[in-house]
Amino acid sequence: MQKLDTLLSKYIEDIITYIPEIVTSLFILGLGLWMIRFLQRLAKKIFLKKNIDPTFSSFILDMLIWGMRILLFVIIASKLGIQTSSFVAIIGAMSLAIGLSLQGSLSNFAGGVLIILFKPFRIGDVIEAQGESGKVLTIHIFSTQILTYQNNVVYIPNGVLSNGKIKNITQNNLRRAEIAVQTTLLKNTTLFIEKLQEELDKYDKVLSQPKPRILIKELLDTKITYTVQVWVENDNYTTACSYVLLKAREISDAM
Repeated sequence: MQKLDTLLSKYIEDIITYIPEIVTSLFILGLGLWMIRFLQRLAKKIFLKKNIDPTFSSFILDMLIWGMRILLFVIIASKLGIQTSSFVAIIGAMSLAIGLSLQGSLSNFAGGVLIILFKPFRIGDVIEAQGESGKVLTIHIFSTQILTYQNNVVYIPNGVLSNGKIKNITQNNLRRAEIAVQTTLLKNTTLFIEKLQEELDKYDKVLSQPKPRILIKELLDTKITYTVQVWVENDNYTTACSYVLLKAREISDAM
C-alpha cells in the first residue's frame, strides 16, 4: 500500500511539474493557429494586390500553410520536452514505409506541380476530365476541386488529372455549339431551314461570323434530325442552345 501511495504521489508530482509546459504549449498552439490564419489572409491580400495568377497563388498558399502547421507541431513537441532530433531518427527509420504508402500522394503532389507549371487549366475554367465536367474552384497540393453542372463538388486527384485527357472548354472565349434538332417529316424541309436560318442570323447571342450552319444529320421515313452549328461566347452557350431548340419547335409547329 505504501508503494502504491509513493507511486501515486510521484505521478501527481510529475503532472504538476508538466502543467506549466502543457499550459504554455496550449497557448503556443492557439497563438500559432491564429498566426497561420492571419498570415493566410495577409498572403491572399498581397497576391490579389500584385495580380498574381489565382491558380498559382492558391497552390503556393496551400503549401505554405502545411509547412507552417508542421513547424508549429515541432515547436510544441519541443516545448513538451520531446527531443526534435528524435523526429529525424524516426523519419529516417520510417522513410521507406512512408514512401511506399504515400506513392499516390507523392504522384498527386507532382501532378499538382505539373498543372501549375504547364497550366492546362486555371481557376475559373470549365473542364472535362476523368468523366467529370465542371468549373475549377481550387487547385490544392493533392487534388483539384471542381463544381459540376449539378452543383456537386468533386475532388479529382492531381496525379490522374495531369496524366489523363483534359478538355478545357472555356480556355478560348468563343466556342461552337452543335445542337441536335429533330422534327417530323415536313412537306418543305428547305423552307424550315431557311426560316430557322433567318432566326439565327438576327439573334444577337449568335455570332454572324463564322456563319451559322444547319445540316441534315439523319433522314428517316417519319422524322428528320438536323445539326445546328452556331458560334457563341462562352457565357451565352446554354442560352443560345435553348433558343435554337425553342425556335426550331415553333417553326416546325407552324408549318
